[in-house]
Amino acid sequence: MWAHVWGFLYSKYFRFWLKWILRLLTGKCELQRLLGGAEAGARRTLSVEHSLESSKNKVLRNAVHVEEAEVEKCVRDVMKEKKIEQKDTGFKTNLHISLLQISGYKKLYLNVENLRKVPYDSENEDHEEQLIELWNLLMPHETLKARISKQWCDIGFQGDDPKTDFRGMGLLGLVNLVYFSKHYTNEARQILSRSNHPKLGYSYAIVGINLTEMAYRLLKNGALKAHLYNMVSGLPQMEHFHQFYCYLVYEFDKFWFEEEPESIMHFNQYREKFHEKIKGLLLDCNVVLTLQD
Repeated sequence: MWAHVWGFLYSKYFRFWLKWILRLLTGKCELQRLLGGAEAGARRTLSVEHSLESSKNKVLRNAVHVEEAEVEKCVRDVMKEKKIEQKDTGFKTNLHISLLQISGYKKLYLNVENLRKVPYDSENEDHEEQLIELWNLLMPHETLKARISKQWCDIGFQGDDPKTDFRGMGLLGLVNLVYFSKHYTNEARQILSRSNHPKLGYSYAIVGINLTEMAYRLLKNGALKAHLYNMVSGLPQMEHFHQFYCYLVYEFDKFWFEEEPESIMHFNQYREKFHEKIKGLLLDCNVVLTLQD
């Protein structure tokens, strides 16, 4: 309760006076102090984002909603509004980078959301080709005998036709599975093999789609900002989301075998425990979670 009261008082009253005092002492506005005093990455961009969102100035508040094509003009407008000389190239460059990261994160979420909303369509040739590609990447020495087949269970789908398993995450779930299998083929095959463990086994594809949902939720609620702002000094792309998904798949497999669940019936419990672990890691402003780590 006291934390909420303090947060309200700080944002409504103390923050304004603190900024005013610091400006008198340093001769710089809050944005100048943030962009000049911190290294590039999440700590700086998150601080800039919070400063802009909390501003009473409309030009500054609108800066966090700017499109990529408008970033350069927005930087000039902010500098004019705050009476910062245009020849201050350090401020201009650093604000430009932060605004690109902020706008890029929002655009990435929209792109991921749009892909998630695309239902798997067995009449769509591209969808079908990706599904067959997944099989060939994971099972190179075994021919798929029919499109509708119990063989799909061998890579962790629930039934004879995988399309029913993509309902929750749409095409995004399939694209993630294919990306991991294509870019980390050896790791994907090893994890598939481990998922067939007689005691600790799990459904590889179904778990993969569950991890797509986890990555999507973390992106949606902003938890991936620190990771992406540290990873990309510009616009985060779909590629970076896929890379984070690959990290989740690899780490979840290690986590599952370290925890040694009694049975797959406890999956939701351990999924949530893994989710909490990842959220904890993402709270670190210096975080970068990649498979290369």
